[in-house]
Amino acid sequence: MEQIVDAPCPTCGDDEGLRLRTHIDDIPYFGEHTQVTLLCLACGWRQTDLIPAEAQTPTGWTLALAAREHLTARVVRSTACTVRIPELDLEVAPGASSTGYVSNVEGVLQRFVDVLDIVERDVVAHGNRAEERSALDHLRLRLATAMAAQFDEPLTLELLDPSGRSLILHDDAEQRTLTDKETEDLPMGPEPPVFSA
Repeated sequence: MEQIVDAPCPTCGDDEGLRLRTHIDDIPYFGEHTQVTLLCLACGWRQTDLIPAEAQTPTGWTLALAAREHLTARVVRSTACTVRIPELDLEVAPGASSTGYVSNVEGVLQRFVDVLDIVERDVVAHGNRAEERSALDHLRLRLATAMAAQFDEPLTLELLDPSGRSLILHDDAEQRTLTDKETEDLPMGPEPPVFSA
C-alpha cells in the first residue's frame, strides 16, 4: 500500500514527492512483519524498516560459517542492527540513513565487499597507500573465500539488535538476549523524521 505524506522531504524539502509504502509479510519461523518505507520521489531519499507484529527484546544472533548451506540462511536486519564479522574486525553500525533489509548470509558478505571497494577507491584517491590496499585485499580475499564456501579459517556473522527485530534463520544460528550494557552501548539507528503540522 502507498500513501502520499503531507509533509516536506526531510532531505530536499520537496512538498509533493514524499510517499509511505507498507507491505506486510509473514517471515517463516519468525512471524508477521511490516516493511515500512518512507521515500521521496523528488530526490530519491528513502528509509526502510522492518517492524514485527509482536514486541521484541534486545537480541544477538551468531552464525559460525562452516558449511555451504550457511550462505543461504535468511538474514533479517532492522535499522537498529549492528552487523559484525569479529575475525576480520569488520562492523557496520546503524547510522542516520540506515535501512532494514532481508537477505541471505552471502548477500550480507557481499555488502561488506561493496563497502571495502568504496574504501579502496578513497585510499587510491588519497595517495594509493600500499599498506592500506594490502589490508583491504586481505579482507576482500577472506570474504570471497567464504562466499565460495571455503571455510579453512573461521568466520562468524553476528547481528546485535537493541530493538530485537533482526534475526538469522538457520538451525545452526545461536540467539541470545543482549545484556543491559550491550543494549546501552549499541547505536539505535536513524531517528524517524519529525514532521511539523
